[in-house]
Amino acid sequence: MRIATWNVNSVKQRVPRLLPWLDQRKPDVVCLQETKLTDEAFLDLLGSELSSRGYEIAVAGEAQWNGVALLSRVGLSDPAVSLAGAPGFPHVEARAVSGTCGGVRVTSVYVPNGRVPDSDHYHYKLAWLAALQAVVSSGPSDAMVCGDMNIAPTDADVFDPEAYATQTHVTPPERAALAALQSSFSLHDVVRDRWPSERVFTYWDYRAGMFHKDLGMRIDLMLATAPVAARVAAAWVDRHARKGTGPSDHAPVIVDLDEAPDGDIGPMVPPPSARAPKRGAHKLPQA
Repeated sequence: MRIATWNVNSVKQRVPRLLPWLDQRKPDVVCLQETKLTDEAFLDLLGSELSSRGYEIAVAGEAQWNGVALLSRVGLSDPAVSLAGAPGFPHVEARAVSGTCGGVRVTSVYVPNGRVPDSDHYHYKLAWLAALQAVVSSGPSDAMVCGDMNIAPTDADVFDPEAYATQTHVTPPERAALAALQSSFSLHDVVRDRWPSERVFTYWDYRAGMFHKDLGMRIDLMLATAPVAARVAAAWVDRHARKGTGPSDHAPVIVDLDEAPDGDIGPMVPPPSARAPKRGAHKLPQA
């Protein structure tokens, strides 16, 4: 079973990329984030195209912002929208959808950004992660949490820790909240487990040529319980989907369970040609 997660950064804008990618990579389960459409608009736009490809669909959307979806062609039972006890900002946002796909409970999540350390949105992010931890830890033993966590787990997951020194995504409270989520249900970061010392990113800012310079961060994660992690045959970032015309600023992450149709490839396909920069050599575009 091939499971993928992708922050598409507006599914309406990404249709010319998404449908050919589905046909090329043939994932059995897909977690999408930042769809930025209401449920009705998502189904009007993609319902027939996805159904013709064999996908069942569960969506949690809202106009213009946020939005997640779960697509499955290996069954999709007991779908659930949002998180029990999730905080709002101020209303409860469309940031989680889950279902059982091929015997695995899969949750697609779009964790709040946090914006600025110690801001109201930052504390909302931490509270939302606590709600996610409570829901996931009470679930079945075969489970995955996939999506845009908006947290780089360690300094090895950003191109230069110095560049992120005053930013969200790397602060100790955020990393502690992610670690608590993982430890509460023994969730494995399967890409990092597979590639413990490799330079792996999933997001590159559109500005300043960050993608071509490979100045990115790894914030799109696939977390799996031990029984599912033991089945991983390949785990990789589909960097090809970040190239070309009209890409998302995120690349899909793909995990193959039991067998790997493309072999045990990775960690990024194709691998970047840019060398790792010296510390302090580059700043973030927003800085």
